Parts: sequence; C-alpha cells; structure tokens
Amino acid sequence: MNRHPESARAANPDKRTLRRAFLAVRRTLPSDVVRETGPALAERAFELPELAGARTVAAYVSVGSEPGTGPLLDALRARGTRVLLPALLPDNDLDWGAYTGPASLVEMRHPGRIALLEPGGERLGPEAVTAADVVLLPGLAVDARGMRLGRGGGSYDRVLARIEAAGAHPARVVLLYDSEVVAHVPAEAHDKAVHAVVTPSGTRRFPQA
Repeated sequence: MNRHPESARAANPDKRTLRRAFLAVRRTLPSDVVRETGPALAERAFELPELAGARTVAAYVSVGSEPGTGPLLDALRARGTRVLLPALLPDNDLDWGAYTGPASLVEMRHPGRIALLEPGGERLGPEAVTAADVVLLPGLAVDARGMRLGRGGGSYDRVLARIEAAGAHPARVVLLYDSEVVAHVPAEAHDKAVHAVVTPSGTRRFPQA
C-alpha cells in the first residue's frame, strides 16, 4: 500500500480522474492484504462510541478489492445490532433489507455492474435507512475535512439527502484503507462530510461534519 494516488490531484482535481487513480491502486493490492483488512476494520470500528452503541446500522457488503465488511457485519450482529443492507434499484437508488447472516445474502447481477451481494429477505423500502443510528458509507478516499470521494454512481447522495429530509441525524462513517485518508479531495455543494473514518490502523473523527 505504499503507492499513493494523491499526486493525481495536483495534475487534475477532477473527481473522475481521482477515482480512476484510487481504483487503480486498489487493483494492485495483494489478496492477503484485502483479506486481512476485514478483521482489522471490525476491531477498529468499535473504537467509535456511536458504532459500539448503535441499535441499527446501515451497512453494505464489500465487493472486489474494497475494504472488507464481512467481519464487521457479523460482529455487529453478535452485539445484537440490527444491520440493514442495500439492494440496488434500477434507477440507482437503494432499497434496504435486514442482514441475518451470510446465508441471507443473494448474488444479484445488475446491467453494467459486477455482481453484488444483497439481502435476500423482505424489502423494507428506501426510507428504512432513516432509522439507522450509523450509516457506513463506501468510498475511495476522505480528506482532512471529512469530505468523501465516492464511486460516482450517486446512490449514496440520494441516501444522505433522504436522511436529511427526514430530519434524521445518524453518524456517517466511511471505511477505507490507510493510504486513502488524504489531504484534499474535490467537493461539490451537495457533498456531505462524514463524521469519522475507520481504517485498519485506527479511527479518525471530523468534528466539523
């Protein structure tokens, strides 16, 4: 993980360019590094009081070389936390379902995307996320302000807007590799800062979020 894509920012601050750079680095990660990240994230995540005491957490199932979420999902369940997982809708919005263990996941193939693991049980509706005490967000990087660089699909922009419209105030937490905490990423008016980042080496808060 010694290669660092932040240099791409100096040449071109465009989000698309940065996304390509961070994804390229992720593709070079050895499989054992990706595999070991999951248990480390699960251990570190509970350093955040909001997550340790959460009754409901909206999470996601990692895919490919994303930092692994499987151990964290199971650790949350073991603590008695209700875990919600997203199901992608045709318009890129997200529905939600309950996670009750690895056997509750089904593989879904959406046009133009890699296969995703989604909850196989009852769909709870897009509004279900507004009941979460913590929302775990996928991302590619976060900067010193807590601004998150997402993948660009817009799904979580809708989720965060829905939460705000409902008057809910969950903790927003992004899960990343250590090298993906950087000095700056470009942000737009609609972007929401996260409250904290969890990496394999620890947690960092962003009080201004």
